[in-house]
Amino acid sequence: MRARPAITLTALLATMLLHPAAPTAAVQAPAYSIDAIRYATIRAFPVASLVIGAPRDERMDIAMVVWLMRGGGRTILFDAGFHRERWLQQFDVADFIPPDSAVRLAGVRAADVTDIIISHAHWDHMGGIDLFPNAVIHIQKDEFHYYAGEAWQEGGRRGGIDTLDIIALVRRGIAGKVRFVDGDDVEVLPGIVAYTGARHTYASQYIRVGGDEPFVLASDNCYLYRNIEDNAPGATFDPADRPANMAAIARMIELAGSTDRVIPGHDPLQFQRYPATGRVARLRSR
Repeated sequence: MRARPAITLTALLATMLLHPAAPTAAVQAPAYSIDAIRYATIRAFPVASLVIGAPRDERMDIAMVVWLMRGGGRTILFDAGFHRERWLQQFDVADFIPPDSAVRLAGVRAADVTDIIISHAHWDHMGGIDLFPNAVIHIQKDEFHYYAGEAWQEGGRRGGIDTLDIIALVRRGIAGKVRFVDGDDVEVLPGIVAYTGARHTYASQYIRVGGDEPFVLASDNCYLYRNIEDNAPGATFDPADRPANMAAIARMIELAGSTDRVIPGHDPLQFQRYPATGRVARLRSR
């Protein structure tokens, strides 16, 4: 048997040039469905707290909402709602059911939620994380550190923050189930990108859910469709942050490719503009 000739480096390079390796296929982001789920209503809420410049005596019923995304083997919530009794007593809350029960109306058990992306640490957006025991929490790194630390020092700002929520968040972190989102334009999960700059809280975030028709879920970085239509900011960490809030809303429209696909945090109109069955509105099917 004749020995096989040795392959020289020159021959190997020539072979590679003539027969290049097939390019690696790009990872396809999941096609997520998106549902808005209304777990409560707060009645007669002052509009001036939502839209800067609105009449001081104007009131409206606002929707308390979590958003559910399914795709790619994941069941994801954007925000987790609330359930603690002190807040039910403080506000005029109607039609309340705990967020885990509300999610069940869309066919999802609390134990099956794999991820929760928290827009910000206020009581009505992070207070329900303990209802979803298996979920990994995704929150801005600076939001976590501020409200778990500096906010409680002299001069710190902690309005709307529930100490029990912070304790629940820290415990989840000790259990290895908190992931930090570090800054702006960061992919949190495949096809879901987080953005900052609206400054509703110290380091609030909103998300873009990709696809042929992307959606931006704003949470409280844009309370109502009226913030968009009236070109008016909502409540911010500091009044000096209002221009940043407006710049963020303009960016949301650009990211979504349409004003119609920017979903405000508390506007009941999302349950009229999209097909709804009871408490669940289907924003996008897979």
